[in-house]
Amino acid sequence: MRPRLLFASAVAVVAALTAATAPSATGAPRAAAAAWDSDLAAAAQSANPAAATASGSENADLGPAAAFDGNGATRWSSNAVDDAWIRVDLGQTLRIDRVTLDWEAAYGKKYVLEVSGDGTSWRPFYTEDAGTGGTVTAHTYPQEVRGRYVRLRGVERATPYGYSLYSFKIYGGTPAPASTTRANLALHHPAYTNLYQHAGNSPAFVTDGGWPAGLKGDQTRWSSDWNADRWVSVDLGASSTINSVDLYWEAAYAVDFEIQVSDDNRTWRTVHRPSAAEVAARRADIKSPAEATGRHDTVTLSTPATGRYVRMLGKERRSFYNPAPATAQFGYSLYEFQVWGTGGSAAAAYPALPGEQGGTYRTTFFDDFTGASLDRSKWRVVRTGQEMGSVNGEAQAYVDSPDNIRTANGSLILTPKYCKGCTQAGGGTYDFTSGRIDTNTKFDFTYGKVSARLKLPVGDGYWPAFWLLGSNVDDPAVSWPASGETDIMENIGYGNWTSSALHGPGYSADGNIGAQQYYPGGGSADQWHTYAVEWTPTTMRFSVDDRIVQETTRNKLESTRGQWVFDHNQYVILNLALGGAYPAGWNKVTTPYWGLPQSSVDRIAQGGIQAEIDWVRVEQKG
Repeated sequence: MRPRLLFASAVAVVAALTAATAPSATGAPRAAAAAWDSDLAAAAQSANPAAATASGSENADLGPAAAFDGNGATRWSSNAVDDAWIRVDLGQTLRIDRVTLDWEAAYGKKYVLEVSGDGTSWRPFYTEDAGTGGTVTAHTYPQEVRGRYVRLRGVERATPYGYSLYSFKIYGGTPAPASTTRANLALHHPAYTNLYQHAGNSPAFVTDGGWPAGLKGDQTRWSSDWNADRWVSVDLGASSTINSVDLYWEAAYAVDFEIQVSDDNRTWRTVHRPSAAEVAARRADIKSPAEATGRHDTVTLSTPATGRYVRMLGKERRSFYNPAPATAQFGYSLYEFQVWGTGGSAAAAYPALPGEQGGTYRTTFFDDFTGASLDRSKWRVVRTGQEMGSVNGEAQAYVDSPDNIRTANGSLILTPKYCKGCTQAGGGTYDFTSGRIDTNTKFDFTYGKVSARLKLPVGDGYWPAFWLLGSNVDDPAVSWPASGETDIMENIGYGNWTSSALHGPGYSADGNIGAQQYYPGGGSADQWHTYAVEWTPTTMRFSVDDRIVQETTRNKLESTRGQWVFDHNQYVILNLALGGAYPAGWNKVTTPYWGLPQSSVDRIAQGGIQAEIDWVRVEQKG
């Protein structure tokens, strides 16, 4: 739980934040006050009893003020209409970092969170179309959300009753203005990173004004994924003169790093790097995660630097003894990034997110497999031990053989084969072979409609898939899941359903953003069906036989789960795996192979198990 204190007004919250981080008479920043993570809506309601208003309430005891009173036992309940709303006047224009809703049993199935500068013109920043109640935190990063008024507007109730909220909390603050005297120019300014772990660890937290006592705990912080090549930066809004930087690290601090400045957010100049002795001392500080705490680095520049953007570029992560004799490393984790100097501007803003594309769709890739063999100008055959290693605990080796990959009767056919101990690949011995092909290096693309007509084998542990993978997956500075993965269709042997999913930072493996679809009218996976995704800059929309089965927006994904990593090239993959983590998670089979029972092995040995692909198509706008 984060500490929350109520103040006399939103102005008092901001004043306390400013005082907490202003330099002392000696020029050093003062310690943070407890106000840094306060609920701005509760403060506004405390200062002005009329701050909260609503379209209506069930009765006088359940009025809108109850959602902002800091008491989790009281609640606002609207009248029983779908278009009910509740709003709060924060008293001044603030940058909104996140909103937390604590629903009572009568929650919203569909609703919109909106911000306004004047209480009349509203702009949405979070849209929920499948609410399940409970506690919902909508992070605004990487959107620019600034305003005086915040509103929840209902679209559809989940119950026959009105909308009912125990609490409606708002966090954020006033961006640091331009200053002619030494100040923390980064406070509540836009922050960026190349990758972060999930929505609750976005870079926005490094400028929110505070850090936990003792520099320990999972409170507002940026945390990168587990890679040394990660950075976090701050936009000061205008060219500034920078003389020092304060970094308030969680235990996973950088052993070695660079402080860099830039005028354009592209070309960077290094202005500080720890000495070799400093790096050695930091490297020697090895403790278990339970014992380790953070550290405060004050970096005073030997010569003041000039620039609009400042970043910390990680070069080496801290090691943990976890437990003996292994050494573990996590991502970088930073509570607060203060930039001290003169200049800056409160006008610094996050750029607008991409909108929808114009134009009409046209086919840019198509294969109907009518040739005598696989068209290798369009497809790459993937081999275990060559293009890829063994993954997911699967039982097969992928090989380049007509026994596993062939065309017949206008279809591509992927066939598994069984032969005990017959296949050596990538340093391992395999009892099965199968087929996997992709368009990597042949056809990589960004955005479009991707579809295929398939007929799948039914049986425990058979795992055919039609999917997309980020083309940068083999870059060691990116890798999976930061590359992004789009599973258009996966089947693990069940005849009545398939699944779709997205994988990325904060939503990968079993924590993916996915959905199951069941065939209507007694349909089955071993019949012909068309599986598709429409991938746009704002949405992933999955369908089976033109029926939408999953729709995930960038807005909801980044607000609640993690980073949208679907703005660069992906490529198409078709494969037939055997056993492994996903099937085993459902069928609970452990022998003779993980996720693949003997009955399925026998059917492979007898022949006839195959996945058939009639055609694959990619359409793009342009």
